[in-house]
Amino acid sequence: MDQKNDKVDLECLGNDEIPRHIAIVMDGNGRWAKKRFLSRTLGHQAGVRMVHKVLERCGQRGVEVVTLFAFSSENWHRPQEEVSALMSLFVSTLEQQTEALHEKGVRLRFIGDRSAFNRKLQSEIVASEQKTRDNTHLTLVIAVNYGGRWDILEATRMIARKVEQGKLSVADLSQETIENQLAFPDLPEPDLFIRTGGEVRISNFLLWQLAYTELYFSDTLWPDFDGNCLDLAIEAYAGRQRRYGRTSVQIAAGAKVPVAL
Repeated sequence: MDQKNDKVDLECLGNDEIPRHIAIVMDGNGRWAKKRFLSRTLGHQAGVRMVHKVLERCGQRGVEVVTLFAFSSENWHRPQEEVSALMSLFVSTLEQQTEALHEKGVRLRFIGDRSAFNRKLQSEIVASEQKTRDNTHLTLVIAVNYGGRWDILEATRMIARKVEQGKLSVADLSQETIENQLAFPDLPEPDLFIRTGGEVRISNFLLWQLAYTELYFSDTLWPDFDGNCLDLAIEAYAGRQRRYGRTSVQIAAGAKVPVAL
């Protein structure tokens, strides 16, 4: 858990102590709004503003990929008024912010089942991906109508089709076969998972990809989770030893990460 006002100096950290990929569950928008007697929609709008600040700090720290859990496959069960407001916010944010992100060298990618969205939102998603596809400063992956179980199920279906078509043998199935069919197989798996808002669970987010990710939970509500809070999370990450099944003695001796990972 972090303390928002703590100051952190990360200048002494080496490149291997900075996570290449950070995955974030941005929790607490509604509670942030409720504390201020505001609508939940205004809380989500405040959350969007914080995304820009966190992305800016990630870029400063050398983070290569940020994945944000914007809307889960379970979020459809929320009140219809809130769901409609979120859909409208997605569209307006893409319309208003894609150009700014493009100018900063951010590449936008989306993961999740897009078929449930209206044509306007699907069109904005495609347009933003195409406009920013050649950018290299930072990759922003937005998970919308996404669930980790859905991701694995879709991968399984695609593999089953290839087996049925004779393009793939059951004997040749491996972890790599599955990984290649999951969301963003070309990107590094998350090194650091952050969840704000005080809840301590993964909530069906990147279930396969988080297998060896370091987990960090913050009491701070997302609209208050600024760059300094991010630095605290990175500092905590840098202080951990990632063993991948090895012992501390093996790591000290320079043992490599097992190929199966």
